[in-house]
Amino acid sequence: MQINRLSVAAVNAKTKPGLHADGGGLYLQIAKGGSKSWIFRYMLAGKPRKMGLGSVHTVSLKLARERAAEQRLKLLDADDPIEKRKAERLEKLAASATVLTFKEASERYIKAHAAGWKNAKHGDQWKSTLETYAWPVVGALHVAKVEDGHISQILDPIWATKNETASRLRGRIESILDWARVKGFRPKHSDNPARWKGHLDKLLPKPSKVKKVRRRPALPYTALPGFMEKLRGMSSISARALEFTILTAARTQAITGATLEEIDFEAKLWTVPGSRQGTKLNDDNREHRVPLCDRAIEILQTTPREKNNPHLFTGGNPGKGLSTAAMAELLKGFDLPSDTPGRQPVVHGFRSSFRDWAAEQTAYPNEMLEMALAHIVSDQTEAAYRRGDLMEKRRRLMKDWAEFCSSAKPAAADNVTSIRASVL
Repeated sequence: MQINRLSVAAVNAKTKPGLHADGGGLYLQIAKGGSKSWIFRYMLAGKPRKMGLGSVHTVSLKLARERAAEQRLKLLDADDPIEKRKAERLEKLAASATVLTFKEASERYIKAHAAGWKNAKHGDQWKSTLETYAWPVVGALHVAKVEDGHISQILDPIWATKNETASRLRGRIESILDWARVKGFRPKHSDNPARWKGHLDKLLPKPSKVKKVRRRPALPYTALPGFMEKLRGMSSISARALEFTILTAARTQAITGATLEEIDFEAKLWTVPGSRQGTKLNDDNREHRVPLCDRAIEILQTTPREKNNPHLFTGGNPGKGLSTAAMAELLKGFDLPSDTPGRQPVVHGFRSSFRDWAAEQTAYPNEMLEMALAHIVSDQTEAAYRRGDLMEKRRRLMKDWAEFCSSAKPAAADNVTSIRASVL
């Protein structure tokens, strides 16, 4: 069998349509339009077969001969080169269906669970932490290839300095890898390198050992009545909003988004949707009911509002509620004592003022105080036992709090009576 009949020059020079043999089953095929390609011709079970090997522009004469030689070897093994190539392509296609990068897996996980999250911000937080810390390390890596070393590379640099972020990130990576395993993108019985119990808890210190909680600066509760007296003397909407915030021990986002439809004036009750209770302490999206004292009701009834604006406290933009920064700006205008040296009290700190007052000056049980702050009661036995929200008892609690807030007295020097003078 004569082979290698053609030369590069001959391949370039030939223009006549048809087949031009190089030998060994390899042919230069020239179409009527002038395009040139390589084909491999062979006989199998007495039937002629023809297999394309690529265009002349892509496949050189040398490479075409190598590919033809590969097909002749398959024929020696009684394989049909065409069917063999089809099977290989299907195998690659099937393999590619289970190939997913960690970044792609992350995006698909977020999309699949977005409907179950209470707001878009939750999904944005997921993407932000993954994009910042995980994707630079494993984003382009096949999700099945993510191993212990990669998790260490992601978490070790931030575990001690940004532990809250690192802990959330670890949990998110664990969820994504579990999802990938169930979906078939990781081996069915593979371990999850991001799991905590029995794995990372042996390698990293517990979050409670490294987590540095920076308490928000608060006004000492003993100074609160005097501050409230000054606040009541102001006429701005932000002053009324801050007073209402303190009387209800509410979060800023609960106040600024509050609308009239959330208030039951007859029952003196404010029902705050779970979507405005924060992500850390209200993951089950439960609403929070707040009993309103008489002064809180008075504030709502007397505070001016923009027409057709449903918000309890209206802001500078038409139809909108008060800005989240409005009360903070108002607070900056006061020279107040703080429970954190060198730091000015902040709006959120009044929740701490409430908690400290209740713990030191009242006998109300701890679980009631936690409920008043819209915290989730962590003790499972206690939570199972107490199925209600202790509304009537909490109503007395908030009434006592309001009375304390309005208990400002004249300065001590003006209210001192000499014992000797009283006797005389």
